[in-house]
Amino acid sequence: MALSGVRINSREIYAKGKSYGKYGRYVELKGYLDFKVDPTISANLSIKDLDLAPRDSDGFVQFSSKFILVTPEDNTKASERIIVDVVNRGRARVIPTFNRSDVADQPEGDGFLLSHGFSVISIGWQWDVVESEQLLGLIPPYVDMEEFELPGETVVQISPNVVHTGALLANRIHIPYSVADSDDNTAKLIVRDWEDGPDTLIDRSRWHFAIEENGTIKPDQDHIYFPEGFVPGKYYYVSYHPKIAPVVGTGLLSLRDTASFLKSDNSVNQFGNKFKYVYAYGVSQTARMLRHLLYLGLNSDENGSIAFDAMLPHVGGSRMGEFNHRFAQPSQQAASGFGHTFPFDDNDSEDIYSGKKDGLLNKLRVLNQVPKIIYTNSSSEYWRGDGSLAHIHPNGYDLEQASESRRYHFSGTQHGAGYLGEETVVVGGGAHEVNGRYTFNVVDYRPLLRAALINLDLWVQQGIEPPLSKNPSIDNGTAILPSEFMEAFTMVPGIENPSLNKLWGIREIQEDEHFQLGIGFYPVIEGRRYQNYVANIDSDGNELGGIRLPDLEVPVGTHTGWNLRHPDSGSPDDIIPMKGISVAFANTKANKKKNQDPRRSLEERYESREKYSELVHISAKKLADQKYLLNDDIEIVLEACMARYDAAINAEF
Repeated sequence: MALSGVRINSREIYAKGKSYGKYGRYVELKGYLDFKVDPTISANLSIKDLDLAPRDSDGFVQFSSKFILVTPEDNTKASERIIVDVVNRGRARVIPTFNRSDVADQPEGDGFLLSHGFSVISIGWQWDVVESEQLLGLIPPYVDMEEFELPGETVVQISPNVVHTGALLANRIHIPYSVADSDDNTAKLIVRDWEDGPDTLIDRSRWHFAIEENGTIKPDQDHIYFPEGFVPGKYYYVSYHPKIAPVVGTGLLSLRDTASFLKSDNSVNQFGNKFKYVYAYGVSQTARMLRHLLYLGLNSDENGSIAFDAMLPHVGGSRMGEFNHRFAQPSQQAASGFGHTFPFDDNDSEDIYSGKKDGLLNKLRVLNQVPKIIYTNSSSEYWRGDGSLAHIHPNGYDLEQASESRRYHFSGTQHGAGYLGEETVVVGGGAHEVNGRYTFNVVDYRPLLRAALINLDLWVQQGIEPPLSKNPSIDNGTAILPSEFMEAFTMVPGIENPSLNKLWGIREIQEDEHFQLGIGFYPVIEGRRYQNYVANIDSDGNELGGIRLPDLEVPVGTHTGWNLRHPDSGSPDDIIPMKGISVAFANTKANKKKNQDPRRSLEERYESREKYSELVHISAKKLADQKYLLNDDIEIVLEACMARYDAAINAEF
């Protein structure tokens, strides 16, 4: 039955009634999607513990997702295309990203998606999102713990940036996995000095499942208390037996079945619109989720029809995640386990350690239901240790590009789009805040994302293939080992390189029979590390091999995809995940000499502001001619580059 009903709680005119060309005004609908799935049919068998979930009188498992739909007010004016926004930790991302909402300071931003006729539906798929007016979550089914012969464990990562003694048993601020027994002596707390460091077990007597309130320590099923204090810069992992068991993988089904529902005719589809083309966009966490959905073959619905016609997974690297095992935490990204496993590439390949052969698209190829895919990544995913694994074999050669996909590396960018004026977070602001040593990366890659979306749309609708993949490559020398980068990156004064032995990475995981059943025990046994590669650099320290915006082609500074932790936050030679650096060139030849900066100054590079503007325009137009940038966005790129030029001239970054 899949998606069984739509509950619309509100319907309002969107963007204050502004009209967008032939598509007219848009409306915003909010409510819940209700699902009923048959746990016995082949399309649903990959969902862990679905067979143990409660069933209704008809034998279906029920769950619900919160949604927001933005679509033309007049159904007759609506296009046939809709984007499913796979929300990141409950937050809608499609409209803010593609419409540059922060720039226009309005929810609808500059209206890019609306002007192109896209409808957008944001779906809550994550079970542990807290109830909030602003957040979208999933109401999952729960398995009765008595159903488990062997329950297994969960693990919670604690990564402090300030000293604190207590932590919620959840990743960040989510619904916790309450501990089944606060006195459980089998629970474990381990610590690592860095993300990929060795495990050290902390004696059970030194910590408790408890909370401190008004100077009193009380047993508590939702918190851990460590009186010695969690040390900034270290990584802690507490593992234990939880008391609740949501069927986490139903979040995957909510996405699949929503996509199928949107294609249904008006007699079934309560939205009144039948969409011919359904696309999915995921960013970071949800890009990894889309990769997981592909791997499980879940782009085939209960009727054997294709769900998503196309996908745009952004900054997901080569990982999957905790989206389909018992006691999974979908927000978890670093803890070793289910999210860090082979395969990494679309095509069939052999794991260098286990000898297993597999590929991300294998199951869907058998079904002939592979969507069109454009993967996009920043530099940060390469420095996270997994970015290259999807297109460079760990043994050091380029992998063949799958015919169903494209891969684009946005050179010299960080995980999230940079912007001028962003500073490092003030130390002491909270346990989960990131305290950077250097000014964060300023490069805004969103115009490249907009072009990728339009290219994907043309690929689906008209069969016009997108431009070729563009990534660091072994064959042309634009991909190198991190150690080689360290030797080369010496041209930026005052910037220290990360510690080579503390770089993030992925290791082989010992997978026993329990692991294969989706049951985890921690800490997992890790083995050898998969070799990762990063982008080579030019004489300015800017990356080669990917799509180079004018920020890199006619630069005013050096831009990286990595940054270091602030010394006051601990582990100052360790990288900050997801953040990069921007360091402007000296504005004058005299300041270059004064700063002992080997990079040429702005004065030496560009004879005038006008000349710089001309060079940026030429660079942007070249990208547009190659279809990596939209012609309509050349002026956006030019404006951003000129703002950064002015800031560099005035020594403001």
